[in-house]
Amino acid sequence: MRIDLASVAGSPERPNEDWVSVATPALGGGVVVVLDGVTPPRGDDGCAHGVPWFTARLGGRLTELSGSRRDMPLERILAEAIGTTAAAHRDDCDLSHVRTPQATVVMVRWDETHVEHLVLSDSVLLLQAPGGEVTAVRDDRLELVPREALRSVAAADALRNAEGGFFTAAADPAVAARAVTGRTPRARVRAVAALTDGAGRWTDIFREGDWADCMTVLRKEGSEGLIGRVRAVESDPARPSAPHKRHDDASAVYAEL
Repeated sequence: MRIDLASVAGSPERPNEDWVSVATPALGGGVVVVLDGVTPPRGDDGCAHGVPWFTARLGGRLTELSGSRRDMPLERILAEAIGTTAAAHRDDCDLSHVRTPQATVVMVRWDETHVEHLVLSDSVLLLQAPGGEVTAVRDDRLELVPREALRSVAAADALRNAEGGFFTAAADPAVAARAVTGRTPRARVRAVAALTDGAGRWTDIFREGDWADCMTVLRKEGSEGLIGRVRAVESDPARPSAPHKRHDDASAVYAEL
């Protein structure tokens, strides 16, 4: 087994709001958890703790449960972790705020027989077959929202964790049922990769290569190599800026099973 990971803040003036963790439980197999914290406009989220605190609490609980409770499906683990995290700051913070701290989620767990996955919102999971074919597992609801519907904070808020909009892990455990989940025989998976959108933009936004090319970069240059390529493209004055942010927090995990 080979596991490589990296996480780089989008700006030295702001804390990295991503969370990346890997576990290799004593029972065997492995766990990958990748979260991308959602930066609230103007810092307004009704929370006294902030997004990095939230992603650390949620990510830590997800990692613990995924590694220790193999009997629990990933959807139940996400619901449990959201509930526990919400309870930790419900007395001090307004969890009904539409921008209460929240995050995208990618979880992968494998043992000797199967690879389980869960994806919520716009981070991406890549599954590579023994023959080299790469499948991107995505929750595309945010992509299906018309761009004009997201041009104002109020319009985006109306679509956040709402029917007809998009969903993130925030304070409501029921959102776990909205996640994209699946289970693949271990023999059909050679490697996996989990990317926040800050790293996935190498393919998604800048079209520097397809997802198979992205996996090749991860295998040959590691997660730092992929993020370095993203930063180089972002800094090229001849290239148009990425939507929303020129430099976003970028995280990647690559695991050869």
